[in-house]
Amino acid sequence: MSAKPAKPKPQHAPKAPHEDPKFLESTPARPLRILAEYINPLAQLKREGIGDTIVMFGSARIYSREEAEVRLERLKSPRAGKSARAKAKHREELNSAKAALEMSRYYEEARALSHKLTTWAMSLGPRPRRFVVCSGGGPGIMEAANRGAYDAGGKSIGLSIELPHEQFANAYISPELSFNFHYFFMRKLWFAQIAKALIVFPGGFGTMDELWEMMTLSQTGKLPRNNLILIYGKKYWDDVMNLKAMVRWGTINESEFKLLKFADTVDDAFEVIRSGLEKYHMEVDPFLQAY
Repeated sequence: MSAKPAKPKPQHAPKAPHEDPKFLESTPARPLRILAEYINPLAQLKREGIGDTIVMFGSARIYSREEAEVRLERLKSPRAGKSARAKAKHREELNSAKAALEMSRYYEEARALSHKLTTWAMSLGPRPRRFVVCSGGGPGIMEAANRGAYDAGGKSIGLSIELPHEQFANAYISPELSFNFHYFFMRKLWFAQIAKALIVFPGGFGTMDELWEMMTLSQTGKLPRNNLILIYGKKYWDDVMNLKAMVRWGTINESEFKLLKFADTVDDAFEVIRSGLEKYHMEVDPFLQAY
């Protein structure tokens, strides 16, 4: 008769699935990661008493006036003895810095608008916090939005996104309201879910993507049609797109075009947003209070 196998030694119990990083990062666990990007912000927003938001979009590549002026001054000094190629590159950089200084007006105006909106919103009471400024969490116009709220002594939200290149949340987001997403669609959900107004400053592909998403949701009734969408910066947007042409060609109708509001000054934008919110949205949305 063969010898009995030796009794195995006791083993440490494996980690529970929710404590196993290898499992949580695996393909089968993707639904859990998606769900976490819904539940975690929901719990934190409720904990902080957030009632609803004003979302501000815009380019990450727009500098503050101070930073733009420093960049321009650095490039103004002549570069004697350089090659023709180097001089051509310097001229290109100088022209880019001059354009950045011109565009910096939008950073300063986004900051000022956020300050005015936050000051007004705080006058409505602390619980729930109404119309809290929310940005994409990065630099540029996003930073300006959070900075304006910070200047006013209010809280603000940052919804950052993991990208292949290194990215940091800007310094002006309220730390307890700073979120980081892996999935773009979950980030977009939280932009839309509790927003009562969207303000779109000059921006690139990402800004355009978020604008069209909100416009489509409003057009199709997935968001209430009385949610405000304001396009800020006539000179920029008139050059970039002609929405009126879509009415002329029959691909949207006049009532759909009128979902959009337009402004070119901080005071005008503030009045459009404030009056629209006072008209349609003073009753607290029960969504966050329901959990």
